[in-house]
Amino acid sequence: MRILDFIHSYDPTRLSRPYIIAEAGVNHEGSMDLAKRLIDEAAEGGADAIKFQTYKAETIASKDSPYYWDISKEPTRSQFELFKKYDKFWKKEYEQLHHHCGQAGIEFMSTPFDVESADFLNDLMPVFKISSSDITNLPFIEHICRFGKPVILSTGSSYLWEIRQALDTIAKYENEVVLLHCILNYPTADENANLGMILDQRKHFPDTVPGYSDHTLPGKMDVLKIATLLGAAVLEKHFTHDKTLPGNDHYHAMDKEDLKHFRREMDFTFKVLGSFSKAPLASEEKSRANARRSLVAKAGIAAGETVTFEKLTWKRPASGISPKDIDQLIGKKALRDIAEDEVLKWNMFS
Repeated sequence: MRILDFIHSYDPTRLSRPYIIAEAGVNHEGSMDLAKRLIDEAAEGGADAIKFQTYKAETIASKDSPYYWDISKEPTRSQFELFKKYDKFWKKEYEQLHHHCGQAGIEFMSTPFDVESADFLNDLMPVFKISSSDITNLPFIEHICRFGKPVILSTGSSYLWEIRQALDTIAKYENEVVLLHCILNYPTADENANLGMILDQRKHFPDTVPGYSDHTLPGKMDVLKIATLLGAAVLEKHFTHDKTLPGNDHYHAMDKEDLKHFRREMDFTFKVLGSFSKAPLASEEKSRANARRSLVAKAGIAAGETVTFEKLTWKRPASGISPKDIDQLIGKKALRDIAEDEVLKWNMFS
């Protein structure tokens, strides 16, 4: 399903199969061939969209910008220096990647980190993603909102008041919002995932579509499964072609096999979730008939005798008068002799 259709069909009263965004970021490391491979593998793995990141080092970070990631995995200690390694793609390259996504059958997205990239990406995307790092960048949020498209907003390291301030800004333009719980640790330890915050965001911001942007190690993908069961309808997770590669976002990313595993887990999960409207199943009809109870004669009842409570009990099966109708039966007269332990039916009484 396309993201716009997904947003418009979202029903907060029931869980939905999640819309999955494979966050490739800049794991292409400046190679067009590798970027296209990431697109193909994300599509093969079952992602609904693949998302890149669009920036220039000079517009995203000052030269004095300290790191906030695990330097045992990514030793670069300057944000500017790290971004400079991977900022080679621009308008022409993203147009090529957008075209390749169309061929692969997967939606294209990229997070803009400046006004210029937001302007040219507008022609390529149905929605805009705003990163956690820009949740307080209200003038940039307003610039994006003027395009009139839904906004996917990550909330990493945010207080509720900061989220509300961003949402109030978006509300002025009446853009639809997907709100992603996020923890801004790279990687995020499982014990720091705090998936319960999804429920808090759903409570405080019920007019948004809830989601989760995950930075935990993929493992068995249980974190994403739990997030889904807590109501996260849109899931975003970093994606790579090779999890063993050093640096940047490879070490906490999923690959196509993780995606396939998660899709299988979701198939099973929603198979056992079944219907969200309570009603008996066709497979339960035999149980309804034989496991429930009927009113039964506790002792013999003579023809013409008035039925009293003392003459009644209830036993299986449910082929006679239901115990819920006992008050309607008491006071009626038997039309014939009724034996002890006989299942009672309405045609036995006047």
